[in-house]
Amino acid sequence: MAKTRNGVIAALDIGTSKVVCFVARVDGQGLRVVGIGHQAALGMRSGNIIDMEAATRAISSAVSTAEEMCGEHVREVIVGVSGGSPASHNQGLEVAIGHHEIGERDVRRVQQQISLPAETADRDIIHSAAIGYTVDSTPVRDARGMFGERLGVDVHLVTAASGSMRNLQVCVRRAHLEISERVVASHAAGLSSLVADERDLGVTLIDMGGGTTSIAVFYEGNLVHVDSIPVGGEHVTRDIARGLSTPVVHAERMKTQIGRAVAKPNDEYDIIDVPLIGEEDRTRPNHIPRSILVGIIRPRIEETFELVRSRLEASGVDKLAGGRAVLVGGGCQLDGVPEVAAAMLNKKVRTGAPLRLAGLADSTGGPAFSAAAGLLAFAQQHHAAAAQAQPAAVEAPSSRIGRIGSWIRENF
Repeated sequence: MAKTRNGVIAALDIGTSKVVCFVARVDGQGLRVVGIGHQAALGMRSGNIIDMEAATRAISSAVSTAEEMCGEHVREVIVGVSGGSPASHNQGLEVAIGHHEIGERDVRRVQQQISLPAETADRDIIHSAAIGYTVDSTPVRDARGMFGERLGVDVHLVTAASGSMRNLQVCVRRAHLEISERVVASHAAGLSSLVADERDLGVTLIDMGGGTTSIAVFYEGNLVHVDSIPVGGEHVTRDIARGLSTPVVHAERMKTQIGRAVAKPNDEYDIIDVPLIGEEDRTRPNHIPRSILVGIIRPRIEETFELVRSRLEASGVDKLAGGRAVLVGGGCQLDGVPEVAAAMLNKKVRTGAPLRLAGLADSTGGPAFSAAAGLLAFAQQHHAAAAQAQPAAVEAPSSRIGRIGSWIRENF
């Protein structure tokens, strides 16, 4: 999986606002990033490719920069999926065993029955994982080695729109690369930025990107739900541009340098200068109080977390997600966003960043690079599992995996 003969792994995160390529080498102490390339995204909207040539140029540029830095030639990449409206599906599968000892072959035979519902025929399976087992309808932690008449496996599937995934594959190939694995970006971000206790006790990972806000819920060490909403940091920028009649480039600069989502007492007296569209050679300044800027930003941030809350409630996983949320992505770095998230979601909120990954500079070690770092963590886990001769199609069950499967059977 994205590993060269020299033992390096390449990860490619293609987002709406930027394309990131990390190249890492596995050593005795774990992963160490040896090549970094990032480029402003081109030809993207809401995580989906809308201009193949422009997107290909951005991918090639990011990968070339990483290659030059590490002196390696990248042929395969593990790719983060943020477009195609990723969604979760839970499926219960069962086969007759004939009262013999259940082995790995039987588990594989059950998983070969995975099929998407008719209404999702135009979607691709991105990720599948066994999250619960039953033997003769009795939940068990791991069915291997047991005896019974029927074996059941509860599977969590993540899918994305087929057309979007096809465009992604073609675009990456035009950059002279092959996709070794696809991973939902929010899942990857959780692998890099969450601590073990958070994944165990229940947490909601919210990846605030440029064009989308993605959601991943972890419980008892497993990914149990993903979702996304088509709202991100670019929408805030455009709100500012429209509301203040200023060029988009200036709106982005104001958002990142002086913008915030929570008002402060002196905002009415803090005067800022706003250039107007078409008046670059202006002779008179256009001054407004910062409170107007904050008044434009806050409603969009509140709307974003209101949509996140609604999606979690509608899915039924909000109880599993517990009382904690972790924010990653470039959008969460706006001043005041964690406070708004805590109020809207009624959860304890912190800002996440890549953990336990050596070789990252300060500029590439923040929340905006969590997904790219998580792709490397995913690849490392895959190689470790392969080294132990575990089948790639079936994830090793946790010590409490049966309880997750039981919860799904009761609620879906």
